[in-house]
Amino acid sequence: MVKLGVLASGTGTILESILEHSIEVAVVVVDRPCRAVKVAMDVDIPVELVVRDSFGDSFDREKYSELVAAVLAKYQLDVIAMAGYGTVLGKSVFDKFPGRILNTHPSLLPKFKGWHAVRDALESGDDLTGCTVHVATLGVDEGPILAQREVPIFPDDSEKSLHERIKEVERELYPATIVEFMEKISQEAPI
Repeated sequence: MVKLGVLASGTGTILESILEHSIEVAVVVVDRPCRAVKVAMDVDIPVELVVRDSFGDSFDREKYSELVAAVLAKYQLDVIAMAGYGTVLGKSVFDKFPGRILNTHPSLLPKFKGWHAVRDALESGDDLTGCTVHVATLGVDEGPILAQREVPIFPDDSEKSLHERIKEVERELYPATIVEFMEKISQEAPI
């Protein structure tokens, strides 16, 4: 059986959608206290808190990533799903789980990479944006695209209204893509 771990930082809505699609989660790793902890604990999923702030003012991304990789490895995971994880990870995590870390992004990549994708889409004058599920790599929002779905941009959209519509699509597309990816992984030998 393919084992999934989830990295989360926020409200836990992506984690909730994963769980609502009956995807078994072995562990949730968070980088700060957040609602995702409660979501996981409410259904008896182990939670690991790897606090980013404990690495001081001069944040050492690689040292932090080494610790995250070690925590994930402890659970013998096959696939990692980033679910609104707020810390960009370093090389050690990607080396530990090569091609096995998934992410969702609120744009039709390769357009509008980064933290302000929804705002950038609105400011672009485009009439379409969307949601992308991709394999995460060291290059932020640059990994192979697994799935995309379009979301129209309306003339009266605010950043908040557009982001909410993207999230609705994301909550369906991401779990479905995770399932497909895990099925593919399960057919590989050995895991």
